[in-house]
Amino acid sequence: MKYLAAAAIALGLGFGAMGASQAMPRAPLAPTASDGAIIRVADGCGPGFHRGPYGACRPLYSCPPGWHPGPYGRRCFRNY
Repeated sequence: MKYLAAAAIALGLGFGAMGASQAMPRAPLAPTASDGAIIRVADGCGPGFHRGPYGACRPLYSCPPGWHPGPYGRRCFRNY
């Protein structure tokens, strides 16, 4: 019975603390500036590129049409 009462008290305190906490204020997800001052790019690499495993910028599609990249993107293989 002691454990049930302790668990109920702990659960009540936990739920009470959740309602009062404010870790971060709400902010809009999309930028509100419509003057074009903000340009979205992928990790600072620019359009058509992404960060590789060691932090360097790599093209999104490294193989020509009809081919697909192999393990680690080092070699292109023909699609069948």
